[in-house]
Amino acid sequence: MDKNTATGLGLIFLIMVAWFFVSMPSEEERAAQIAERARQDSLAQIELAENEDFTSSETNQTPTQPSIREQTTEQQDTNVPQSGIFANSEATEQTEFVVTTPLYTAVFSNKGAGPVSFTFLEYNSWSGAPFQLISDSTKSAYNFGFLTTENLNVDTQNLLFTQITTGSSLTLNEGDTRELKYALRLNDGRQIVYTYTFLADTYEIDFDVQFIGVSDYIIGRAVDFGWTSKLNASEKDKKQEGIDAAAYVYLGEELEKFKVDEPGRKEETFNGNIDWSATRTKFFTQFIKPQHQTESAYLTGEVTGENDDPLTKHKYTASITSSIPSDGVLSYKLFVGPLKYYEIKQVDEHAYDMVEVGYNWLRWFSDPFVRFIVIPFFTFFSGFISNYGVLVIIFAATVKLILSPLTFKSYKSMAAMRELQPQLKELQDKYKDNPQKQQQETMKLYKKNKVNPLGGCLPNLLQFPILITLWRFFQNSILLRQEEFLWASDLSAPDYIINLPFSIPFLGDAIGGFVLLMSLAMVFQSKLTGGMSGGGGSNPMAQQMKVLQYIFPIMLLFIFNSFASGLSLYYLIFNVLSIVQQLYINKTLGKGKETTPAKA
Repeated sequence: MDKNTATGLGLIFLIMVAWFFVSMPSEEERAAQIAERARQDSLAQIELAENEDFTSSETNQTPTQPSIREQTTEQQDTNVPQSGIFANSEATEQTEFVVTTPLYTAVFSNKGAGPVSFTFLEYNSWSGAPFQLISDSTKSAYNFGFLTTENLNVDTQNLLFTQITTGSSLTLNEGDTRELKYALRLNDGRQIVYTYTFLADTYEIDFDVQFIGVSDYIIGRAVDFGWTSKLNASEKDKKQEGIDAAAYVYLGEELEKFKVDEPGRKEETFNGNIDWSATRTKFFTQFIKPQHQTESAYLTGEVTGENDDPLTKHKYTASITSSIPSDGVLSYKLFVGPLKYYEIKQVDEHAYDMVEVGYNWLRWFSDPFVRFIVIPFFTFFSGFISNYGVLVIIFAATVKLILSPLTFKSYKSMAAMRELQPQLKELQDKYKDNPQKQQQETMKLYKKNKVNPLGGCLPNLLQFPILITLWRFFQNSILLRQEEFLWASDLSAPDYIINLPFSIPFLGDAIGGFVLLMSLAMVFQSKLTGGMSGGGGSNPMAQQMKVLQYIFPIMLLFIFNSFASGLSLYYLIFNVLSIVQQLYINKTLGKGKETTPAKA
């Protein structure tokens, strides 16, 4: 093994180590995590026993703003008998009201006058049952919080409202629009009236709240409206659910992501006019967009362990502070549903920014590529082809066809390099003791034959923005969720077909079917690539390619194994088509060589 080969192998090894180092915590970090988890065991047990209803870890913190946000669970519970005039409502019993649309079934409670259950009719949990999003079903997930002139904190989710809409349910058919009204009726005609407007064909809900004769009892006329319940996990991979769980706020034409990266509770206030705030899991979200001027947003996050621990519980809340206007009416657009582009775009054009379709440095390309090419492609063809596995294959073939001119140019450059290998070998032997002269003569040879030594790489680099974008999109898109193809029951999850009797570090105890086929296809493709660029079998380039053609596919097997099977299917088809294209080009170039007279 010569020096160049050793250097190449060393660089490959360093790349692998760097990848694993970035992707996985070190032993010291794991030790620290274990110690931290042990320290919080007692708290975690209490939280689990309370059915994931988190208790604030900062119970002794002095509130800095008069609102619900600084109240601990214990303090909130005492608000019911200590809410002053707001505790004197006429309602005495808790009741429920069921709203059914073609998209969901929501159960509303008069305790807090909001939803306690939100079940999707088109989406199931990983177990197959209809997915219900709201974790706390004892009171409304929505809440208004404010400080009264009696110096009491009031949370409307703890108060009993009077149901104004008659009956116990309503059903919306296609095209229908219906209302549900509640009122918190106090003394002397003072009241707070909630009006929910449902549209049958969307997950959007219009919400108006009218303060009648009560604004002067609220200090500064400032109220916080937000979502306080934890969102239930929908996927089998709880680790990935935890990684994707977060809260967001959009203001000043910028999206701010709030994520708790270590065990405990954190909070953050964003001052200014808020466009919207939201909390989310991997594929679902609740979204609040005020239709009036606002003052700030307040986000909280609470986790019981490390984010990559499947047993960790995640809770995020988001509220928006507003001042009650002179007419006493605050209006909001609410969205409770899937993170699907066309659905959530109806509420706000920037709402889909929560879905990571590309890395930040590449979003200038990824966002328009996904929104105007990828999603419309799948949406249009899904009207003719219902199987998304077939759509992935068609999409991969389409991308390959579009990129084929670049690929052909790359292969031609590699073939030209192959033709020069004997002359390059002669130069290496002739000037082996004079590297500088060898480099000069090599460049002269390239120039004389009009060959660019980077010609085989540059066309591939131009494809990287597309490949990287699809890498992120297929992992995070709900388009492939619970779509079946061949042995894969869910293209948004791994398609494990081989269960190992032991666990391999970084790989796990199972291997996916599509990722295994993808790796084998890459080995075969690498052999073809090595044949086109290597020339002789003993030169350093050929030796490095021979090693790479086995190491790189193995690396990708480890990396892709836990990713969405739809992603592996895409790259499998892309690689198979590359092999076919490469075999065709090899054959074409071979025929051209046979018909060209040999030079002396």
